[in-house]
Amino acid sequence: MAATPARERSASAGLLSIGQVLARLTPEFPDLTSSKLRFLEVQGIVSPSRTESGYRKFSTADIERLRLGLTLQRDHYLPLSVIREQLDDVDAGGEATPFAPPPSITPAPRRYRRDELLAAAGAGPQLLNDAISTGVIIAQESYQETTVTLLRGLVALDRHGIEPRHLRSLRQGADREVALIESAMSALLRRTDAPSRAKASELAPELAAKIDEVRSLFVKDALSRVLS
Repeated sequence: MAATPARERSASAGLLSIGQVLARLTPEFPDLTSSKLRFLEVQGIVSPSRTESGYRKFSTADIERLRLGLTLQRDHYLPLSVIREQLDDVDAGGEATPFAPPPSITPAPRRYRRDELLAAAGAGPQLLNDAISTGVIIAQESYQETTVTLLRGLVALDRHGIEPRHLRSLRQGADREVALIESAMSALLRRTDAPSRAKASELAPELAAKIDEVRSLFVKDALSRVLS
């Protein structure tokens, strides 16, 4: 009776179990599960060997075939039948057909160089320098639309004597609020499955909006005391 496990250990030397395959591939493909691996086997994407006891064992070639197949599915949205044909061509010594990514239905967000940022916001170079030196704006090679809006706000405040250095505490407060939101979502952020990540993406803006609402009420309350 002891001979069978010994033969299986010898035959599976250098091969990987389902759990080991998941450990290798889930960092790249978080949605991959043991059930999906079995489904991919049924669809002919991978054909692992079996031990005498029926356990699946995956070779290095199986891993690479899986990696390519999952990449084609994730990046190019190909049906499994097409992916299987592509993989079979590769196994036969050919190359996978290159696929262009599907066109985006939304244009890429515009980026602004420093001079474009100043022109779009109607700001002078010194105001931007002050904002960067105080940490209100983070220096970058190019800037997003949100930075244009922020700099426009700084221009308006500067006309009333409110300089970027006066706003440093607001930037620091924003960082503390993000840390607070991160702490509130810590249980979700520790998970790597897609539903948890999607839930975190939905929850973070909701929490930020509530914090913004509370902060706004604090400011209005304090302002009413000043004006009363």
